[in-house]
Amino acid sequence: MKMKKETNRGAAKPVVGAQLYTLRNYTKTIPQIQDTLKKVGEIGYTAVQLSALGPVDPRDLARVVAKSGLTVAATHTGWSRFQKELDQVIEEHRMVGCRHPAIGGLPAEYFSPAGVTKFVQELGPIAERLAKAGMDFSYHNHNHELARFGDKTWLEMLLSMTAPSQLKAEIDTYWIQAGGGDPAAWIRRCAGRIPLLHVKDMAITPSRETRMAEVGYGNLNWPEILKAAEESGVEYLLVEQDECYGRDPFESLAMSYGFLKSMGYR
Repeated sequence: MKMKKETNRGAAKPVVGAQLYTLRNYTKTIPQIQDTLKKVGEIGYTAVQLSALGPVDPRDLARVVAKSGLTVAATHTGWSRFQKELDQVIEEHRMVGCRHPAIGGLPAEYFSPAGVTKFVQELGPIAERLAKAGMDFSYHNHNHELARFGDKTWLEMLLSMTAPSQLKAEIDTYWIQAGGGDPAAWIRRCAGRIPLLHVKDMAITPSRETRMAEVGYGNLNWPEILKAAEESGVEYLLVEQDECYGRDPFESLAMSYGFLKSMGYR
């Protein structure tokens, strides 16, 4: 399958995509995935990130993706698969036309200064092979990557030890805020190496519970975040909501899409 080109790029605006981890309870089988992609497209999304799918045949997955007409903007694939099954991982991404493979995180053993060095050493040959295949590699953060070791956070160490050609940053707005960071500032810090941005909002309840929220329905500074995304070369705004707190996750994705559309993104 040929790599699909992003839509809306002529306007230099990122394309809005749905991170399918939000819909993980509806992506266990090929029929479920087919139905889910249809519903995502009906909301208005033109791109998705494949994540947390059931154990499906990659050929069947490629078939339903092609039928859906949606672009596979990115994936979340386990780090162990990049280490042990890289040829297969590359082929699976070719089959769905995806050039932005990513990982959702790393095992706990990597979260130390020595662990950063270990990861960078392991990443080198993997990133090189991905580049030869026309793909790059992105790292998705949570809040613990903003833990400090001396005068630098873990994420700062990782970015300083890797070239943009080796490692892209898939910044997550909620988790940066949860780690005490400024999402817009971190996006700008990663300018030129951030094709993917995870967008989720942060809300607080009257009982002091911090919650993930639909984009535009919490307290994050979306005009500044979106401005930073455009300035920094973000290609995809990937809507993700790990928890919807009883709301239908399809409704949550529709609410987020509606807000981003009102801000001029599609």
